[in-house]
Amino acid sequence: MTASPGGEHAPSGDGGVALASTRGRWVLTSAVLASGMAMLDGTVVNVALPTLGRDLDASISSLQWVVNAYMLTLSALLLLGGALGDRIGRRRTLVIGVVWFALASALCGLAQDAGTLIAARALQGVGGALLTPGSLALVRSSFRPRDQARAVGAWSGLGGVAGAVGPFLGGWLIDGPGWRWIFLINLPLAALVLFAVRHVPESRDEHAAGQRFDVPGAVLAALFLAGVSFALIGASGDSSFVAGVLPGLVGLAAGAAFLLVEHRRQDPMLPLELFRSGLFSAANVMTLCLYAAIGGILFMLPVQLQTTLGYDALQAGTATLPITVLMLLLSAPAGDLARRIGPRLPLCAGPLIAAAGVLLMQRIGPGASYAADVLPAVVVLGLGMSVFVAPLTATVLASVDAGRAGLASGVNNTAARIAQLLVVAALPLAVGLTGTAYTDPDALDSAFGKASWGCAGLFVLAAAAAFAFIRPRPADWHEEEGNTPHCTANMSVTSPPLEPGECGRD
Repeated sequence: MTASPGGEHAPSGDGGVALASTRGRWVLTSAVLASGMAMLDGTVVNVALPTLGRDLDASISSLQWVVNAYMLTLSALLLLGGALGDRIGRRRTLVIGVVWFALASALCGLAQDAGTLIAARALQGVGGALLTPGSLALVRSSFRPRDQARAVGAWSGLGGVAGAVGPFLGGWLIDGPGWRWIFLINLPLAALVLFAVRHVPESRDEHAAGQRFDVPGAVLAALFLAGVSFALIGASGDSSFVAGVLPGLVGLAAGAAFLLVEHRRQDPMLPLELFRSGLFSAANVMTLCLYAAIGGILFMLPVQLQTTLGYDALQAGTATLPITVLMLLLSAPAGDLARRIGPRLPLCAGPLIAAAGVLLMQRIGPGASYAADVLPAVVVLGLGMSVFVAPLTATVLASVDAGRAGLASGVNNTAARIAQLLVVAALPLAVGLTGTAYTDPDALDSAFGKASWGCAGLFVLAAAAAFAFIRPRPADWHEEEGNTPHCTANMSVTSPPLEPGECGRD
């Protein structure tokens, strides 16, 4: 092992593994399978919610926690998971994440009640926090410099295929062997990853050896997210002080303490000085709005399709497939366009197009047809998302120094997951969907209509933020090759922004 210029251990030779070599193929296979595990769950869990509710006799608040227990631990620990890989080794961290994720998936698949499933999903999120940054870090640290761009592109493309296959596979599993298999299928996938990863070289960042883990920051972040989520979800089913107010107060206090701790630490999980950049702050405000809108409408839509329109899980899962296809085809051209004309126009137009798609979903109700009502809405939504996803990530990367691009992208990724976490907690309460009302087609249809207006409003708010705070051609918007994302990594319909360094600077 020799030290690379960046202080990372890399395989001996010319600084890394050749993509065309046998070992290179093992590295790519390991990373794609690992990221595919996490992506599969993100693709199909929303589709499984009505079935889970029936089989486990679960209320809407329980279904919210099935989604949010995973998002909570993942969001709170994602940056810490990336730092752990830098410290103890990316390969080792990936292995730990895969084993943890697989064991938690087994617990999910064996759960006999909603409480057990929620607890297992929280454990699954811990594994995801190790797995999600680890798969890409493995690709970027293993390959020699001249093969890194092609390796990331291959990883991205294959990840996009996994996102496209997910709805078919998930819907088939839910309607066929049963919902438990959307979790149990992770066990053979994990076995394949562990077999492939034996051939993968280890790498780590020598500069991270002297840094301390920000455990207090991670704990306070988790308390903040948990407290606010408990308050919002509890208020939708129980208006008591203990369920609705006390957790919120605890969460807000933890959030304030988190900011204080991060300000004082030498090695914080979230360096607050990043937000001194007005461009970075504006991009993250947009991220919160955009991914709250995406998370909200894609939480409600599969339930609406199954409960109100009578779709089965496979039909509901594949109904949004055009979004994934459009993002795979159009995100790279949108990134090229933003590089030529600047990010402001795409970041204004994309959210407005997406808002129009969400408003078209007002037509998705009793008696609606897929071709005339569902398809036009998801196509317009997909077009809007394709326009803004790559320019948003590029704006985040352009807002900071090159050496901090990975950290900035990681913060932005976490912001997107937090937005999805909070909107799933808040949206049912905001639209009056409580208890088991999601099983009543009339009540659900009314709530879905209100939700579509709210999510469209979030898209419009993001466009307004772009118009107000993103300059037509920011002075720090670089033209060098590699500064604008050209890949479509993890472009599933529930995907957050790109992981640290996916399409940023090497």
